[in-house]
Amino acid sequence: MAKSSNPEGKPGVRIVVAGDRGTGKSSLIVTAAAETFPTNVLRLLPPTRLPEDFYPDRVPITIIDTSANPEDRGKLAEELKRADALVLTYACDQPETLNRLSTYWLPELRQLEVKVPVIVVGCKLDLRDDQQQVSLEQVMSPIMQQFREIETCIECSAYKHIQIPEVFYYAQKAVLHPTGPLFDQESQTLKPRCVRALKRIFILCDHDRDGALSDAELNDFQVKCFNAPLQPSEIVGVKRVVQDKMVEGVNERGLTLTGFLFLHALFIEKGRLETTWTVLRKFGYNNDIKLSDDLIPHSSVKRAPDQSVELTNEAIEYLRGIYELFDGDLDNNLRPVEVEDVFSTAPDSPWNDVPYKDAAEKTALGGLSLDAFLSEWALMTLLDPAHSLENLIYIGYPGDPSSAIRVTKRRRLDRKKQQSERNVFQCFVFGPANAGKSVLINSFLGRPYSDTYSPTIDDRYAVNVVELPGGIKKTLVLREIPEDGVAKLLSRKDSLAVCDIAVFVHDSSDESSWKRATELLVDVAGHGEDTGYEVPCLIVAAKDDLDSFPTAIQDSTRVSQDMGIEAPIPISSKLSDFNNIFRRIVNAAEHPHLSIPETEAGRSRKQYHRLINRSLMFVSGTLIVCYPTTVSFLMHSELRVLETWFAMVRFSYD
Repeated sequence: MAKSSNPEGKPGVRIVVAGDRGTGKSSLIVTAAAETFPTNVLRLLPPTRLPEDFYPDRVPITIIDTSANPEDRGKLAEELKRADALVLTYACDQPETLNRLSTYWLPELRQLEVKVPVIVVGCKLDLRDDQQQVSLEQVMSPIMQQFREIETCIECSAYKHIQIPEVFYYAQKAVLHPTGPLFDQESQTLKPRCVRALKRIFILCDHDRDGALSDAELNDFQVKCFNAPLQPSEIVGVKRVVQDKMVEGVNERGLTLTGFLFLHALFIEKGRLETTWTVLRKFGYNNDIKLSDDLIPHSSVKRAPDQSVELTNEAIEYLRGIYELFDGDLDNNLRPVEVEDVFSTAPDSPWNDVPYKDAAEKTALGGLSLDAFLSEWALMTLLDPAHSLENLIYIGYPGDPSSAIRVTKRRRLDRKKQQSERNVFQCFVFGPANAGKSVLINSFLGRPYSDTYSPTIDDRYAVNVVELPGGIKKTLVLREIPEDGVAKLLSRKDSLAVCDIAVFVHDSSDESSWKRATELLVDVAGHGEDTGYEVPCLIVAAKDDLDSFPTAIQDSTRVSQDMGIEAPIPISSKLSDFNNIFRRIVNAAEHPHLSIPETEAGRSRKQYHRLINRSLMFVSGTLIVCYPTTVSFLMHSELRVLETWFAMVRFSYD
């Protein structure tokens, strides 16, 4: 194995030495740095630096001595919180200092929330009474069971130069090659995220995709990670070690994934964590066992507020192939366990939590159809493009990641062109409580109608494919906004920028529901007019199976005509009569210049601006001021301001 060089580009490691007074802290530090035992030592040493070539990783070490005196407790706490690793000392000839580790020092670290690797060091090994010989494992095992933050235990003697360099080597190693992310000490197994990363690496190295690393593939892996080839005899030796312990670790084609994982568990058990870390870092992983940020093209997902991000055809075709690969029985039903398998090379399955959990339609068997699978990807790309790209890379997307996504045109440009070319539309669903929003969304996901009312507390997403005439498919994302969340949403200037269309649902049998839905429509429309992010709007009259309130037709006709939008669309989820609502939503979103509601305030503002534009004309560089004959629609205050402004302009040109 080649020597690693400054893993993670870390500029240095700060190691703090703490423990009871008289346990040998200062002598330990001086002997490590000067390679000689001090005859006289300061009570508290200044920071001591070990050069970068002191250990193979070539990372400089700064060692901080500390005082255990009560009056220095504040300074000690400050140093402990700045540490990358902690060396905690006791004296081998003073058993009470060993007891103090579990009764004072380790609990104190937890209270201070110091979460760094701890190396427990028994100093003054040469002074221990020969009559009290006990194994280090026997002494430390109970303490390590209680305090999992202890990385290593070691005994040393500064006076006799026994294991002094090893103390700080283990401390540095615990920082640069930590055990915690890789291995569960209690179960003695690789941690799930480590397994997922190693599985991805195995698949990337298995060039012929036959489920095993051949001798040639194993050699390529060795060269990539350690810059040195394996001799044929070494390859035979590696496979023999695996096969002796685990028959299924090797087959006629080579080293299997099971054998590959076994080798890494073996390295870690033998204290060779740097081997596994070298492999992970060569493939771009950081200390959190995630791909480093520089491997994710974040710059390609920069966009204006009213632009969205979609998968390209190239990425969609790749995902179709992934679906077919994991849908083993080809029944167009990717079961939950198969979905987990798709993401088994990612740090976590991204669809286990909101907003993705339960956001797509499920098959009768509880799985995902191809459309639902692609819909989940479309939703993730819309809401979090960088996360979507990360997961594409994790599951093995072979192309340039930036070729997997595209940024749409700005919606204001789509309005000018009177046509949107987006494939994914986001619809905000507004409405008062118990109006039928959730029932509408459930029906969108093919879920049966239920009379049980369960209020939505947080925003909820649903995504599905909508088929248009001619077999064209678009993806629609519905975002349900709880009534009490509207004010918070509209408190942000660009909150409507991501919205392609808004739907306002009301209970057609309840006049108060209609009035509240109308208020919400005016609020949203006004916010759009104020910010420049106007959106098309539709009104949905839910529960059409119930009797309408007496003035329903009259009121809805007046409001829709006044605001210049389509009349309310009646639907009945109970009767499964949806009046093509989802297709109509997509159609309205595709034509963003239509169905834009206009409030009274917005209409007055437009008329005012038109008056200004008609009143000022430049002809051959000369300003000509014209007074319209009719300005009755202007408020008196606006008229006075306008007349004053005209007078000032006329004066300046006279």
